Amino acid sequence: MSVIVHPSAIVSPKAELEDGVKIGPFCVISDKVKIGSGTELVGFVSIHDYVSVGSNCKICEYTAIGGDPQDHGFKGEVSYVRIGNNNLIRENVTVNRATGEGNATIIGDDCFIMDSVHFAHNVHVGNHVTIANKVGLSGFVEVGDYTVFGGMAGVHQFVRIGDYCMIGGLYRVSKDVPHYTLASGEPLRLTGLNKVGLERGGIDSESRREIQRFYRELYDKNKRFTESLEHAIANKEKYIPEIRHIIEFYENSKRGVTFWGHA
Repeated sequence: MSVIVHPSAIVSPKAELEDGVKIGPFCVISDKVKIGSGTELVGFVSIHDYVSVGSNCKICEYTAIGGDPQDHGFKGEVSYVRIGNNNLIRENVTVNRATGEGNATIIGDDCFIMDSVHFAHNVHVGNHVTIANKVGLSGFVEVGDYTVFGGMAGVHQFVRIGDYCMIGGLYRVSKDVPHYTLASGEPLRLTGLNKVGLERGGIDSESRREIQRFYRELYDKNKRFTESLEHAIANKEKYIPEIRHIIEFYENSKRGVTFWGHA
């Protein structure tokens, strides 16, 4: 299987294109670029230096990947964008390189990225993530696996969002959002467990009930949150793996965690 390049595209002879890559009209591919087998650039796509794209991705019109970070701290150092396999990246998406020598902005595998999403410097996105139109992820944001964003949500720099979360559209996320939760409102609040996402992800019904009970205990209105969290941390080993995962998320939070709706 050969590489197909439209005659109007500008592709550096130094770029590494694996078998089955398709480069559509008016694309521009720089020197230090690697694109995996079966990936298609539909048209008008720009890929700058220090970018790797995995296999079987589809990248649509007017997307720009690997531009310099929009960060006053960037001084021209070598940094990267790394994109995994089987991703669908729709029109007008921007993905900036990282700040800091050798650092990377990372998008995992099997993600669905819709129109006009922005990935700022040093963003790390997991696998099977769905991001709807015009969402903005600021610098150093981390997103877990199987999380879904509603359109036009905005995420503050350094915020962490866990696995199997669902972020409502149009809302700003200024604190960490723990695993398996729904979040919406202004200011943002946790509004429930992402039961549909957990079920689709193969988390069994008993585990879902255990997670629900844990969150109820953690955010019990009759107790101080700090005491509830300290008790959970002290007894972490007694819980199922999914709940230990939640507790570790809280332990590692630096910006603070979004509270439940009644908080």
